[in-house]
Amino acid sequence: MAPGRWQRLLAALSDLRLAIGLLLLIAVASALGTALPQGEPSSTYHDNYDDHPWLGLIPAAPILLLQLDHVYSSIWFLGLLGLLGVSLLLCSIRRQLPSLRAALKWTDYQQLQQLTVFSIGCTVDAGPDGVNNLADRLRQRGWQVRQRPWRLAARKGIWGRVGPLLVHAGLIVLMVGAAWGALAGNRLERFLAPGRTLDLMDRHSRLQLSVRLDAFAVERDTAGRAEQFRSRVSLSSPNMSQPREEEISVNHPLRIRGITLYQADWQVAAVTLRLGRSPRLQVPTQPLPSLGEQVWGVVLPTRPDGSQPVLLTIDNEQGPVRLYDSAGKPLGSVRVGGPALEVEGLPIRVDAVLPASGLLLKRDPGVPLVYGGFAVVLLGGTLSVISTRQLWAVQCEGKLHVAGLSNRDVVGFGETLPRLLEPLTDADRGQP
Repeated sequence: MAPGRWQRLLAALSDLRLAIGLLLLIAVASALGTALPQGEPSSTYHDNYDDHPWLGLIPAAPILLLQLDHVYSSIWFLGLLGLLGVSLLLCSIRRQLPSLRAALKWTDYQQLQQLTVFSIGCTVDAGPDGVNNLADRLRQRGWQVRQRPWRLAARKGIWGRVGPLLVHAGLIVLMVGAAWGALAGNRLERFLAPGRTLDLMDRHSRLQLSVRLDAFAVERDTAGRAEQFRSRVSLSSPNMSQPREEEISVNHPLRIRGITLYQADWQVAAVTLRLGRSPRLQVPTQPLPSLGEQVWGVVLPTRPDGSQPVLLTIDNEQGPVRLYDSAGKPLGSVRVGGPALEVEGLPIRVDAVLPASGLLLKRDPGVPLVYGGFAVVLLGGTLSVISTRQLWAVQCEGKLHVAGLSNRDVVGFGETLPRLLEPLTDADRGQP
């Protein structure tokens, strides 16, 4: 490629408008990843969106084709992150670094004519010691001053020039961490009944962490609304000498060896009941979304030949269990541990309800980079607020000519400069 084309390509990639456009695309993609379920089997998307398209427009096939089922690890999303990182890096190299070097470099203006190019400037009668008095006053106000005979250069807020570089560097580190987590991380979400074990494996089928649910409880308010879910778990791994017992709850996850264990949800796993004189039977339940958001149930026959089935439903681990006949007619309800309900001559008694804890195990090696990058972005954003001001003064024929520039609040600096020089004119007149 010809040198001119390389220059145009680099200029296009480092253009601020491109970076803003990429940020908008990444924001839209993140919104899609939030709105659509992520990481589910393809059959789930066909079941949910073939008959009822997402937003009434998009069925399952385009969702899977465009990788909207795993947005954050999709090729096109990682490509957007990479392109934005390249744009920020080139912008830093081509613009921010030269700007910082220029701010750090001391420029010595020796002639009065050199100060006329600045839009901010003024001339005062400051006497023969005007440069010395101005240098002292600037140092008292926190300016860095380099003084020469009959002239000086000063600057203040030089850290403000470092801010944009830190923002760009922090964003690049943050995106590297996000991409690393999407490619090298893994997650596993399961409903676990007490006494059951969940194993988190790495990409090479090696055990990373084994989680055994010892107990699970739902805390409710006086009105019966769920307030908190708590799970007591035992953790073990090949690197641990003995199991470790911990408790997790909503908004209080557990972090261990780079893995985070979240309390995500809950459901009714099974109902323990007796039919007539039968022994206790633990019957697993299934979600019934057609009856409500959190309703579980099971269909049971009331005759040995499987005829005359009844539907048992429950929406609370405390009960009651409601029964319906095959036509959907309510037959009554049974309290957990309460008396039996006779249905078609068959007494049905509910002894216990087994709730299951919804646990989410997530391993994201990029989290330290994401947090570190975000901290650098905050630091850079804070420093970017600082105005970088530069000032030059030349004394000629009894007058002090002062000019300067500022990268922010130019109007405010123009108003501050005359007030900065007022004590010099007062001293020349012999005023206190």
